[in-house]
Amino acid sequence: MKKKVFVFFPDGVGLRNFAFTNFKEIGEKRGYDIHYWNNTIFSIEKELGYQEVKLESQSIHPLTPIYSRARKHIELNISRDKFNDDVYPTYKFPFSFKGLKESFKSLFTLLLIGLNSSEKGLERIINRIDKLERKNPKYAYCKAQLIEHKPDLIFCTTQRATQAISAILAAKDLGIPTVSFVYSWDNVPKAMMTIEADYYVVWSNLMKNELIKYYPKTKDNQVFVSGTPQFEPHFDKSLIEPKEVFFKKYGLDFNKKYICFSGDDETTSPLDQYYLEDVANAVRELNTQGYNLSIIYRKCPVDFTNRYDAVVEKNKDIIVSIDPLWKQVGAVWNQIMPTKEDFSLLANVCHHTEFVTNVCSSTVFDFVIHKKPTIYFNYEQPQLKKGIRDIGQNYKYVHFRSMPDDNTVVWAKKKEELKDKIQGILDQKLNSVPTTEKWLEVIVQHPIQNSSERIWDSLSAVMERRNK
Repeated sequence: MKKKVFVFFPDGVGLRNFAFTNFKEIGEKRGYDIHYWNNTIFSIEKELGYQEVKLESQSIHPLTPIYSRARKHIELNISRDKFNDDVYPTYKFPFSFKGLKESFKSLFTLLLIGLNSSEKGLERIINRIDKLERKNPKYAYCKAQLIEHKPDLIFCTTQRATQAISAILAAKDLGIPTVSFVYSWDNVPKAMMTIEADYYVVWSNLMKNELIKYYPKTKDNQVFVSGTPQFEPHFDKSLIEPKEVFFKKYGLDFNKKYICFSGDDETTSPLDQYYLEDVANAVRELNTQGYNLSIIYRKCPVDFTNRYDAVVEKNKDIIVSIDPLWKQVGAVWNQIMPTKEDFSLLANVCHHTEFVTNVCSSTVFDFVIHKKPTIYFNYEQPQLKKGIRDIGQNYKYVHFRSMPDDNTVVWAKKKEELKDKIQGILDQKLNSVPTTEKWLEVIVQHPIQNSSERIWDSLSAVMERRNK
């Protein structure tokens, strides 16, 4: 009898990794019966024709977000003290005191942090979250679904969603093994381990070591190193369109060379539009020197602002917007769903541009797979004022300490040097690709294109252990 695996989507962030890649097909070839346990508003059965068990109950306990935020702050305080490192408080978001309700929530959270900022206090908070979620109706709802469908394993596609807590608790209470994928390369030091699964699947040995370092209850044999499916499509040559086809589709000039500006979300880079303007000004200056350049602007899929509009309109002769092919099916960031078509679009943007510019984005890895370098902006904008986040703190985060050296990317540390950096890449005098490739080896298990295979190896190993 086939083993039944529930691939669990507590929110939409895992769709591109586990619904739009070959992940399902690989599992089916291995003889698994795969069902998508779907907590999102995206209909996997309707859109993709995959077997789906829909989670209609979306309610978490009203106190869970407060306790979860307190947990995050306590973990960061512990890391600050344990490792004598002031980077950890910079991961915190400021509290809001706008209105009576927000003020009460903030004060209650601060009280919880003050009373529990220790290892024992952290354990109390985690236990309290579990008790709250077990009392919440969603827990009983999830438990009933699991009893009805009898999966042999739950594979949770992200570790950071509060919507996953009750479902994972229900599975563990029923003795069903739970495995969680750690979604992003920066999540572990940022205290984003919202759920406690039996096992974890991570991108790299670096991430495995981090998981054990920050969560010492986690043992070596509970963590599997696999890589991530998000980069696999870059190795599918069938996705790459001929230059003539791609350029015609998006109205690009066949005689020009294009630079990609990859936009950031407003939290990471609140003044991002001015970096786009700086690139446009540098391109104009280089074009007066005989270069024939333009810019492809690819916005951040979860950026709903109009902050770039004026810059794009002012420079419409040299900036072409090619938006990601994501669908907005809700009002918040994790209800903006990727599409399978965007894999092809991103691969083609990487392939048909000279390099990418951005603020600390992981697109550095997408582009280096295509042998294209990255310019990271690392200078303040004159519009920076009190209350606006300086992008410089991004590069102090723990995950950037994994860079092999300072030449891992091309740094633009002053606005005035941006033109020279662009020119250096175009003239092949600057090439960060070999060192970026070394960084990629640290960040993602190689061969990258076999990540899904290794994840299934991990899930198979967990089920074999449970059968012994």
